[in-house]
Amino acid sequence: MQDPTPEETSSGTSWLQEIFEAARGSSELSACPAEAPAVTVTAVERYLAEAPPGGSSAAPRYWYDVTVWDGARQHRCHLAPRLARLVQRAHLRPGARLRLTRCSYRYDERRLRRGFPCLEDVQSAGGTAEPCPAEPPRREAPLRGERRHYLPLWNNEDPYGGAWEAEKPRERVDVDVSKLISLGQLEMTWRSRVHFRPLLVRVLHKSRLRYYGKPEKKMDMPYQAYFEVADGSGMMSMVLWNSLCPEWYNSVKVGTVLLLEQYAVKTSYPFKTQPTPGDSQLKRFATIEISLNVRDPPAKISIIPEELVKPEWGLPGVKYRFITRSELDDLPNNHSCDVIGLVTFVGRAERARKREHDEDFWLYRWAHAIDGTSDQPFILEIFATSQPDVFERIHPMTYLVCTQMRVVRDLTENPSSPIYLTTSNESQIFITGWHKGQPYTRDTKVKNFIQWTTTQNENDQMKKTVIGGYYPFPRPPNNFLKYCRDNKVESVLKAIGETGKEIEDLHYREHKRIAVQGIISAIRYISCSNAAEEASGTPLVQKDTSQSLESSAVSKDDCVHKGKNTNLQNKEVNSLLGPHCTPGKQHQHQAHRSKKSSVKRKIPRRINTDAAQRSASVTPAPCYPYFTRFARRKFGLNEFQREDSVQDKNGQAVSESLQCCADREGMSDTPETEETGQICDSWQSDLWAKVKDKLVNYLHHSTIFPESIPRKFDYEHKDLLMQQYNLHAAVHKPKETRTDKDITEFKSASGLGYYEVTVLGINHDVAIDVAFLPLFCPEDPHLFQREDIQNDTLLSCMSCISACQQKATGTGRLRDTLPLSNEIVKAAMDLDGKHVVCILDLCHLGEDKVEVFLSKIYKTVEPGVLDPV
Repeated sequence: MQDPTPEETSSGTSWLQEIFEAARGSSELSACPAEAPAVTVTAVERYLAEAPPGGSSAAPRYWYDVTVWDGARQHRCHLAPRLARLVQRAHLRPGARLRLTRCSYRYDERRLRRGFPCLEDVQSAGGTAEPCPAEPPRREAPLRGERRHYLPLWNNEDPYGGAWEAEKPRERVDVDVSKLISLGQLEMTWRSRVHFRPLLVRVLHKSRLRYYGKPEKKMDMPYQAYFEVADGSGMMSMVLWNSLCPEWYNSVKVGTVLLLEQYAVKTSYPFKTQPTPGDSQLKRFATIEISLNVRDPPAKISIIPEELVKPEWGLPGVKYRFITRSELDDLPNNHSCDVIGLVTFVGRAERARKREHDEDFWLYRWAHAIDGTSDQPFILEIFATSQPDVFERIHPMTYLVCTQMRVVRDLTENPSSPIYLTTSNESQIFITGWHKGQPYTRDTKVKNFIQWTTTQNENDQMKKTVIGGYYPFPRPPNNFLKYCRDNKVESVLKAIGETGKEIEDLHYREHKRIAVQGIISAIRYISCSNAAEEASGTPLVQKDTSQSLESSAVSKDDCVHKGKNTNLQNKEVNSLLGPHCTPGKQHQHQAHRSKKSSVKRKIPRRINTDAAQRSASVTPAPCYPYFTRFARRKFGLNEFQREDSVQDKNGQAVSESLQCCADREGMSDTPETEETGQICDSWQSDLWAKVKDKLVNYLHHSTIFPESIPRKFDYEHKDLLMQQYNLHAAVHKPKETRTDKDITEFKSASGLGYYEVTVLGINHDVAIDVAFLPLFCPEDPHLFQREDIQNDTLLSCMSCISACQQKATGTGRLRDTLPLSNEIVKAAMDLDGKHVVCILDLCHLGEDKVEVFLSKIYKTVEPGVLDPV
């Protein structure tokens, strides 16, 4: 074994050290401890694997190193590649407790005295992570192979690790203007030169990082980043290559002035994306690009502080194309623009696979922002822009700026479909704490937005804020043929029996949309209280003690001033305006839910009071006071400072949802279902009654997890909420203070329940239960777009009824509305026995928790003709 390294911090006898020594000393180079105490995972790090001899396509693309703490020392171990699925499905994650049942010791045959321990078999130990070092000691070189750096755990676009410099220190640089060459002159003379005179340019656009590493390549830092730079003569692309990216990427920002004294010039790459310049009169030199390399020649880069930039240099300023929400509806598809708004909703971080059967993912999240010019919000699809600190800190009630966004709309398919904006390769995002000094602070529309915020009451806006949960956007198109054209997979339709395999292949927080053929055979309404009781009775909804219990302490700056209404005006204004499942193992009792009779509709007469009381302890939904705070940022920017407020409504001990359940008690004389005491209005078809006991396979994926429910935002616990809806971090960072607050305690922002829909396979031998979650926020009706009744009758009816429930709850007239209305039953009966195409949204929430939601129903009228229901 190697000599102890700094990452093996000694504070006593290390049990792991003894096991690894035993493995190294055995003839098989492995050991299986008889009794394995639990250890804590403190870091999980990913890196590019090496291609095996022969180039096997089944070889893993990435390897993982795991740092574990046994109470005495931290040990970094290689994770056996066959256990990679534990990381990919978030079973093995920082903060988790596990038991090592078998380990080995491996030697690197291409190096002297180089070996490392390897985890071969592990078991989950459960429980809460023990106190461990605040942060594991870091060493950049991975244990196995010849890679010299780690990648971010969940995507390839973000910088990660100590090799990435935060920011270069500013130095005074003397600029001799007489020795400079302009971009225009460079384009005309570059072929006749070997050495080029210095360039003085301003950065106008910055791309996200591109990682182009491949297992068969041995390049050290395979990174690339594009910048658009300009001087008085025009604009040109500049490329930062390989090892220069960790050194310079975080320092070179939009607006930065650079002096380039050594660089190469090459013909432009023809397929790169092109940002839309804010100044349409600026000439673009598109034939060549500036190349900055570690060698040939070694690039010499200097950053000129903005206060030393002279007007006579003639460098163009950064200009933007800000739009208001009222202007968005008139813009064409793919139009480029910049936006600023107050965040009212931010969804959880999710991932989408870049290519089928690939291990690379795009990381993204949805957000809504308002600017006061329209009742509608900006709907923003925000992909990772190589700004992980900003991406992970987006939360409601912050000012969000997104640049180089692209309009997405399809007027030919559905003129009334919602318009949204998506990030481009050159997009940058900024929130509270990152605005100071940005060039956009001088833009007129930004100033107008800030002026609008001074007129807004903070408490009124807080009522509309929502975070996390399932967000079914964009909705599938109205026509299935259009859906097929939009999907680039070989086969759009999946067999219902294959759904389990699709779920098994999902990675952590991967979102996937699939289409299956079937017959709508049964619908069951499940109230929120009943859902909580069912969820609490299954191991799939265990409390994540390593994550959900962590919350930052309320600092002395978080003073609460009761009874004061505050505007959004604060020091940020000065900053901006200043001069400068293991599938199928869920709920086995669900297989016996349906009765053998063919009764079309069943309505329970009463609820089980004990069950309601139990669910009240599981999913309380009180009206929380909102504590607002905008603490000082680490660089002393102090952009937000205002009087904090508390909105104290009433002290009801029973949530609205439980109260509504109690209001329905005794509302019907119809005989109870076999599930005595449960709130479930259900319908089933005659066909289902005949075939349900003869199924070859019956899949149950209708469970709603707490992570699926959008929650009302609570500023006092914003750090806990952001942690819940971000991805698991690569490194475990224990908090000094902890809270027992669970995610289920935050008030739901959606409906009072959900629907379980049974889809029977068209061969009548397989069926699947999936969920439909109606989303409606009474405080902000523009937050969730409800289905258009003309295009999807059944789902539209279920959405509308749930919206009416919410309204009726507030007026005390809920007994006038039933969960399964006549409209829903009629819509279901219209589909009775008919073949339909169901669009299912799948998302892996970690461990064995996978949500499966019904998103759209298409009806097959005749062969080759597909119309919406």
